[in-house]
Amino acid sequence: MQLYALCDRDALRSRNISMESFIQKAKEHNAKIIQYRNKNDDIAMIKKELILLRQLYDGFLIINDYYELIPFCDGVHIGQKDLSSIDPDPKQAIAILKAAIGNDKIIGLSTHNKAEIETANTLDIHYIGLGAYRATSTKSDAHVLGENLDTLAAFSNHPVGAIGGVKINDTFLHVTYHVIGSGLL
Repeated sequence: MQLYALCDRDALRSRNISMESFIQKAKEHNAKIIQYRNKNDDIAMIKKELILLRQLYDGFLIINDYYELIPFCDGVHIGQKDLSSIDPDPKQAIAILKAAIGNDKIIGLSTHNKAEIETANTLDIHYIGLGAYRATSTKSDAHVLGENLDTLAAFSNHPVGAIGGVKINDTFLHVTYHVIGSGLL
């Protein structure tokens, strides 16, 4: 299993952790992918931080939602609501997204149940995030899958990242990536 580190700006701020410290810890744990999520700053600040992240980290860098900032990263991770805001038809939404970001960028999609996984199986994406595994402070409305996460992961045709409350020592049979956020530190 590989580490996919979620760099959530709000979580880092609340714990008084610098981006540099987070990236150093991610490197120590051999993170293959870092996803940058920032739900509260303006796009200029997010761009500035992506540039900083690129200077600190030379692995795969994924932006959460802000696909217009794709020139500064290797891909985008998008949630179900954000996907449907592009277009109500998931296939059309992914086609629009691919047209905006290009074919050489990674696309990941959050999923939470079997129906969303089955829809994702029909989409031209690179991986799914599946969860939440446990309750998490960054998503208070998350439906916790617990041990069912691994069973659901087996239905995916795409690599799966376990999301939401995942700890570094968790093990799964059908999961490719551990997606670990501020729990990495």
